[in-house]
Amino acid sequence: MNFLLVLLCLIWGFNFVIMKQANGLFSPVMFAALRFLVGSMVLFGVGLFAKVPRVEKSKVKWFVLVGIFQTAYFNLAIQVSLKYLNAGLVSVLTYSMPLFFSILAHFFIPGERLTPLKFCGIVLGMIGLGLALNITGFAGDFSYVVLGLSSAVSWAIANLIIKTKLQDCNKIQFTSWQMIIGTVILFGYAFGFENIKVTANVAAVGYLLFSGVVASAFAFVLWSNILTKIPASKASTALLLVPVVGLVSSYLFLQEMLGLVAIAGVVLILAGIRLVNS
Repeated sequence: MNFLLVLLCLIWGFNFVIMKQANGLFSPVMFAALRFLVGSMVLFGVGLFAKVPRVEKSKVKWFVLVGIFQTAYFNLAIQVSLKYLNAGLVSVLTYSMPLFFSILAHFFIPGERLTPLKFCGIVLGMIGLGLALNITGFAGDFSYVVLGLSSAVSWAIANLIIKTKLQDCNKIQFTSWQMIIGTVILFGYAFGFENIKVTANVAAVGYLLFSGVVASAFAFVLWSNILTKIPASKASTALLLVPVVGLVSSYLFLQEMLGLVAIAGVVLILAGIRLVNS
């Protein structure tokens, strides 16, 4: 399971590079909508080939809620807040999810106690994340900080639903349906509020295929499987490695700077993850 967590972090971390490269070819929300459309279509195809059974009526409401919280609102909150806040701050706000998820798990999942040691580990990891992403002083409308933070809360709620209500469902079936539900909402926002930009070339197709097939279809099925098999705090805190991989990938592939402060932040993140898992 640890290998699968590392694999997931590598995929989502490298996808930061892909999304940065795609920024010049697509408007942000349209890219997210197209990414999840590609991912959901791939999963529906796999489900058809694998003869995945029909959705149980009792699960439909949970699929819809996860589609709203994990795919639609989560991505919208990130994209809107990115217009007014720097990317490093938005990443830290988004990846505060483990703290919110661990608090929710403490109250709603039997046996998932948020001990003082785990709490300290999560906070230490978030401080490290702030250092790694070079967060500077904030100046602007605080409502957009709240919006960015709400992406973490939304993701935490979706993870709680997966952990408590969708443990036994087929993960391909669940991921494809929640993804297409979120995709419809994202397309609605893109056509209603965004200056749409779509570039058709080989690079654009490549970015969509990686983000859609690997970072969405495969990665979210993988995440759902991981989440239902290991403790909430362990699974979610490990995701602090995602922006670290994104940082290193940007250094390797985009020639972005990686200073001593960022390296110190990475060390704190690793120490925080170690505390949570001790």
